[in-house]
Amino acid sequence: MVSLGTGLAQSSERAHKPGTRSKQAGLIAPLTADGLAEARLMEAYKLAAQGRTREALLRAEALVKDYPHFQLAQLVYGDLLSARNRNTRGLDEVASASAAQNLTELREESLLRLKALRERPPAGHVPSHFVQLSARNKHAIAIDTSRARLYLFEHGPEGLKLLADYYISVGKEGAGKSQEGDMRTPLGVYFVTSQIDPKKLKDFYGAGALPINYPNPYDVRHGKTGSGIWLHGTPPGQFARAPRASDGCVVLANPDLQRIMRTVQSRTTPVVIAKSLNWVAPGQLLAPEVKVFADTLSAWREAKSRGDLQRFLSFYSTDMSVDGKGSVDWRPNVGADFDSGRGRQFEFKDLSYLRWTDTSDTMVVTFGEVARGSLTGPIKRQYWVRAGRQWKIFFEGVIG
Repeated sequence: MVSLGTGLAQSSERAHKPGTRSKQAGLIAPLTADGLAEARLMEAYKLAAQGRTREALLRAEALVKDYPHFQLAQLVYGDLLSARNRNTRGLDEVASASAAQNLTELREESLLRLKALRERPPAGHVPSHFVQLSARNKHAIAIDTSRARLYLFEHGPEGLKLLADYYISVGKEGAGKSQEGDMRTPLGVYFVTSQIDPKKLKDFYGAGALPINYPNPYDVRHGKTGSGIWLHGTPPGQFARAPRASDGCVVLANPDLQRIMRTVQSRTTPVVIAKSLNWVAPGQLLAPEVKVFADTLSAWREAKSRGDLQRFLSFYSTDMSVDGKGSVDWRPNVGADFDSGRGRQFEFKDLSYLRWTDTSDTMVVTFGEVARGSLTGPIKRQYWVRAGRQWKIFFEGVIG
């Protein structure tokens, strides 16, 4: 049995990826289609696990010709050649010491890709962080760092729909960024802030970049430092990177990144990065504590609309920050905002909230604050934290 195919026979699920061969249509998608290389690699794995080594070898040979920089495909091809030639030592034993680390990383990549094939998210389930999205959130991204996997969703009238998922690399020291230069990928709820054209970047970043808003207000509140966290591609001579290979960014194969860059919108696309994702049925998103939060948010709006300053201020934490201004300055700013709208009824437009739970339970809320009789208003973002059954605002800012 080929070493990289071990355990694959137990998986009967077919990997579905955009851009794979369509027998019905008689078409083959271009080589740059997202997910195509991985889908072809999975076919070679399956054939090897079924004992169809010759067919697997032919698939692997074609794959490395089309993707000569796909190192894992090269390793699979080498394993299959070794098996055909009955080289019992195997690649691990004949490799030089300088290549041992690279082989270890490739085998880890192999196991993670196979695990993603075998252990699919339950059909129709979504990550529990996406409590409520608005019509402005046309897409969403969720990243499971323990599985080295990124999930791309489309959001429509029927809710979230999984479009595709991709292998990724994260920081050399794993996930859980806290300090500048710690080589870790941050964990939390973020948003795509912009798109960077590859023409403006070094070749190292591949097909482009999607920066996210690390450190967000939650990170700042917890003393986390650092900046420049992107989703980006790979250099021209490298198809994919090891599972832990970046300085903290999330790295994808260039065709996969290109698909994401063509799909998502800046400023409105949430990006959840978690150690592991909790997949739930859509009906389970509205847990009892979420209902309590929704009622609290409505009460905050009502207090502002009624001009009840004392009640309004009671929703704010003592270490509140407004547009980056700390606890000393927040009351005058909030009070001025309150006075400007005194006596006017406000409604939420395009309300969304995302949940983040680790040391505390947090809601990231985005909404248009529209006075009754108006068509538009400022777009605000708030961060709420739960203490017992009480929710308090610890950050508020205008984002548009």
